[in-house]
Amino acid sequence: MHYRVTPARLAPSTLAALVLLAGCGDDGTGTGEPSTGAMTSVGPAPDTTAPSDTTSVDVPTTGPSSPTTTTETTQTTGPVDPTNSTGTTVVTSLDTTITTNTDDTTAGESTLGETSIGESTLAETSIGESTVAETGELCPDGTILCDGQTKKVCDGLGGFKDEEVCAKVCVPDLGGCAECIPGAVSCNGEVSQVCNDEGSGTVDVPCDAVQGVVCEDLLGCTGSCAPNTLGLSYIGCDYYPTVTANVVTNNFNFAVAVANTTAVAAKVRVDQGNATIANAMVPPNGVTVIKLPWVAQLKASEGSSTIKAVDGAYRLRSDQPVTVYQFDPVEYALNGSNSFTNDASLLLPVNAWTRDYFVLARNQWLWGGQVNYPGFYAVTASQDNTTVTLGPSPTGGNVRAGAGVANNGTGQVVLNQGDVLEVFSGGSLPEPSASDLTGTRVTSDKPIQVIGGHFCTFIPHNVGYCDHLEESMPPYETLATTYIVNPPLIPTGGNVPKAHMVRVVATEANTTLSYDPPQNGAPTNIAAAGGYFEIAKTTADFKITADKKILVGTYMQGQDAGGNSGDPAMALAVPIVQYRKSYLFHAPINYEKNYANIVAPTGAVVTLDGAPVGGFTTIGGTGFDIARVALPNNVDGNHDISSAQAIGISVYGYGQYTSYWYPGGLDLDVIPQ
Repeated sequence: MHYRVTPARLAPSTLAALVLLAGCGDDGTGTGEPSTGAMTSVGPAPDTTAPSDTTSVDVPTTGPSSPTTTTETTQTTGPVDPTNSTGTTVVTSLDTTITTNTDDTTAGESTLGETSIGESTLAETSIGESTVAETGELCPDGTILCDGQTKKVCDGLGGFKDEEVCAKVCVPDLGGCAECIPGAVSCNGEVSQVCNDEGSGTVDVPCDAVQGVVCEDLLGCTGSCAPNTLGLSYIGCDYYPTVTANVVTNNFNFAVAVANTTAVAAKVRVDQGNATIANAMVPPNGVTVIKLPWVAQLKASEGSSTIKAVDGAYRLRSDQPVTVYQFDPVEYALNGSNSFTNDASLLLPVNAWTRDYFVLARNQWLWGGQVNYPGFYAVTASQDNTTVTLGPSPTGGNVRAGAGVANNGTGQVVLNQGDVLEVFSGGSLPEPSASDLTGTRVTSDKPIQVIGGHFCTFIPHNVGYCDHLEESMPPYETLATTYIVNPPLIPTGGNVPKAHMVRVVATEANTTLSYDPPQNGAPTNIAAAGGYFEIAKTTADFKITADKKILVGTYMQGQDAGGNSGDPAMALAVPIVQYRKSYLFHAPINYEKNYANIVAPTGAVVTLDGAPVGGFTTIGGTGFDIARVALPNNVDGNHDISSAQAIGISVYGYGQYTSYWYPGGLDLDVIPQ
């Protein structure tokens, strides 16, 4: 009879036992009795065996022996020297077919035990009283093996010098006894309990019913919104919209635009603390705008100290994957008046958060000795007892102290779920000498969200007028070395770019840079980690390549810099390696004009709302082209852009003395250093 051991059918404890079977024979007692467990001793074979490359031995079974089966074990005849690797029985694979024969003949004191695995039977031979590894060598002294729940330590002489029955499980790679097998998953109601990497205990992962997620044994949280299903991109089911410092009046509305990327209607709920603020349905492949109340503590920051706002963030959850853009505020014109200070952020879902960020912000802005507005960054936690550590950059050592943050920008602050730490720059010097939080490194012991920006500022610092800036920072792990930057289209139309400002932040000291096409006068080195340089004014499209990871941002200039519309806004450049093939986004319809910049490989076919996009121009020798296209003010402001090849987009809009700008989306794959 043939028995085949199939790996897919083996439980972890059984697999551990098989490792032991292949590595060691017995416990050194040499009783010669069949074992009821995974280990059996076989005594020395007699010299009377006929010369052959194989030896037949008896196999105990649970019923009468079959006269038709034979077991072939590769070994020499006669007494076997345990140090001789040619005299071993080797199980080379869990898929090995083992043929056995019993014929009423016992070879000396030898017996061959068996291990039953489900319906499978695996024979195993231990030579004499020696413990022999699969390679034919003795199990090295101190090697830990597992026999079911029993930990055994090899003595290097063929036996074991220590044995211990583990209370829970035995895991050889962890040194024997452990609380659980790393990665093993079980369910406690709707809580998935995942064994940690150390095998010392489990981590509770709630399977959130609001996100349509349930717990299944061995699998954990399952569903279209389960973390293991979503992957790493700007698409997710759990977000934290966060109001940031803005001079705008409360007549205008803070809002989020939720884009449903699926063919199924998405049910969305927005909470703040224990209170439910809003419920909404987002149609398949559609976008819904949800207006939310301002959080006064986070919004009114002129002259404020750094603050910690308890439950200051909103939590937005969906039962289908969505993308979320926050608008601060969403309207440009409302009830006959203009907002004058807007911007927008592409929010990142919780499943893509990490514990390490660099900040892009803007200088403390002093105007006419009367206006002194700060740059900021806002940190939001999704878990209780999150410790946030602040590492100020070369320009970020002057802040408005508070909430555990010193005036030199250092500090550790503990946040609970939904809490927000908003740090403001200090000082009273005008640009470019003023304090600037750009380059500050924010780390934590649990995943966080970081938004950088400015209360209201001129760009350049002496050209009107001031506008709010904000953008959600990508995690350090997702940053890369190659970006393409492109200025916005001039607000008055035509295919003429309006000059913008470019900032490059180094994540490591002595970062070198190059440009395609070359940019005369552009810096080629950043000396300090967290340091930055800026190209103050450029209308060029070009690729930036660095030898270490960098963060790249772009800034619109004020209306008085030209164009007859718009004002400062900030967006992040997306690394080329994080481009995507499709985007679904929202452009508010009450702005004067909305545009999208599309960067695509040369020759790529790109569609906007189903229509082909033309007008691409080449960017140096990069192999990429760019098109700047006007977005029609359709009935709902919702648009899609797609291509068979990965492309990058940014979206922006203009009003009188106001504007917004954000990257349309990106993947968030981890990029090696």
